[in-house]
Amino acid sequence: MDRLVYVAMSGAKETLRAQTTNSYNLANVSSAGFRADLSAFQSQQVQGAGLASRAYATNSTVGADMGAGTIEQTGRNLDVAVQGPGWIAVQGPEGSEAYTRAGDLRVDPNGQLTTAAGYPVLSDSGPIAVPPYASISVGNDGSISIVPLGQTPQTIAVCGRIKLVNPPVDSLERTDGGLFRARSGGDTPADATVQLVPGALESSNVNMAAAMTNMIELARSYDMQLKSMKAAEDNDASSTKLLQTSS
Repeated sequence: MDRLVYVAMSGAKETLRAQTTNSYNLANVSSAGFRADLSAFQSQQVQGAGLASRAYATNSTVGADMGAGTIEQTGRNLDVAVQGPGWIAVQGPEGSEAYTRAGDLRVDPNGQLTTAAGYPVLSDSGPIAVPPYASISVGNDGSISIVPLGQTPQTIAVCGRIKLVNPPVDSLERTDGGLFRARSGGDTPADATVQLVPGALESSNVNMAAAMTNMIELARSYDMQLKSMKAAEDNDASSTKLLQTSS
């Protein structure tokens, strides 16, 4: 009986873990450039005394879906989408180089180019500072062009170029804030072949219909595990009552 309870309990716990990952994906279905987390159930051998055939299921995040989202035109000057493979280099929360596909850029009150989440966008020489401007645009190669404040439209200045990289997908790992970084912890050299689509954003690659279906399946699985625990409790109570009657 205790084995039935243990199997049901561990199954419910791992199902909740899978539901957490699925809920995280659903919460980011409208986040620009978001890459869905992938989770999988795996069989693990029970350690300790007993038969070597004993096993139980675990759930863990095994990586991210690197499939591309849909590029949607927005017409906004500071919106950019990475065309094909590649990433935008930003400064992560810990100050190290990180990568994102979210191209909804901003210029903060201090004149620094950032993502919508507030991460500074990097050039080859560090964070990009934007002088006061009358208009601003981003080129296909990541160059930031402005018409300086008080100047005529014919006066155009390039104040920086976004660092675009294209590291091997299997060399990246997810970090905080939906960002990715190199597993080695180092920086990735710029890749001139990576191109941007100005005035557009890449949508999240989360399949909402599949995620909703998965949520329902996981909820039913969790309910089944709870019913198994209840059945174990009822069987235990019946066995105890039977023994009391026999005595």
